[in-house]
Amino acid sequence: MQPTLTFGPKGDEWTYNRDTKTYDLTRGVSSPGFTIRTTQGPPNASIALAPALSALVVVDMQNFFLHPRCNDHPTGLAAADHTLEVIKKCREVDVKVQQKASIIWLNWGLNDGDLSAMPAATERSFASSLITPPKDDKYARNGFGSDMGDGRGRLLMEGSWNAKLYDPLQDASRADLDVFCSKNRISGFWHGETPLAKELAAGGYRTLLFAGVNTDQCVLGTLADAYYRGWDCIMVEDCCATTTPGGQDVTVYNTSNGYGFVVDSKSIVEGTLA
Repeated sequence: MQPTLTFGPKGDEWTYNRDTKTYDLTRGVSSPGFTIRTTQGPPNASIALAPALSALVVVDMQNFFLHPRCNDHPTGLAAADHTLEVIKKCREVDVKVQQKASIIWLNWGLNDGDLSAMPAATERSFASSLITPPKDDKYARNGFGSDMGDGRGRLLMEGSWNAKLYDPLQDASRADLDVFCSKNRISGFWHGETPLAKELAAGGYRTLLFAGVNTDQCVLGTLADAYYRGWDCIMVEDCCATTTPGGQDVTVYNTSNGYGFVVDSKSIVEGTLA
């Protein structure tokens, strides 16, 4: 039995070494590969990435989802802390291989044109308070574009306070280096002309690491669409969080067994360049 397996078409293939249990996703790029261990799926496996072909996609870590004025999301806040660690490591790796940082911030950012074209199913999912009025309207959802009051702005509209990155992540972002993409659906990759799709094509990325909230909703929606279109997908499990009971475990399981790979912040921080 050959020690090495090959997956994918010529020029865009992965290789897998049975002896080292390592998936090589570098596609022959000559710059140093960055190797990280997986945390789910077959034990003791590793992934070798090409930093030049890789990006960290941070999904919806905005005030609306994380700030106590908008939501009660303690696991999301913990995921944000881990994401800051991963961002720091990504920047260190990029400096060492002398390339631009590969951080993509993917956030809800609607305009009035988006509101007029919003499908009924998507619109309803963010209007729960209109259907069943809550006892406490602190976290009320009265639909896209509604005024949240108390200076929070219109719900998930581009430029509003609630749609801004959560402060610690805003502070960690780099306007001169990072890529900022707005989205108007659960998935940021729901068709080939979204801002994210265009950036991925222009940047030549092949491997995407995912962080964000909520794991089983916008993170999964974007990750699954990337998988369907042939990108390598890696979920950073402790950099993702959800309020859905059982949603984290199921999504992590399905990612590690179908959509791609699962790692955590520690495995990235301890990753090696070679």
